[in-house]
Amino acid sequence: MTITKEMSIMEVVTNYPDTVPVFMQAGMGCIGCAAAHFENIEQGAMAHGIDIDELITALNDVVPQQ
Repeated sequence: MTITKEMSIMEVVTNYPDTVPVFMQAGMGCIGCAAAHFENIEQGAMAHGIDIDELITALNDVVPQQ
């Protein structure tokens, strides 16, 4: 599975716990906050001023590809 910017943050974290450090290192330390339950990755990245393309690449680097 490939992670996309349209996926919810919690969906990714729940299905791929190895992505938590990637979110944290990128500056998205609010993985457990209420917004993470309804925001998608793009919305969260924009709110924190994070380069979405770099984040998606980093997230996919830690997720096993099928």
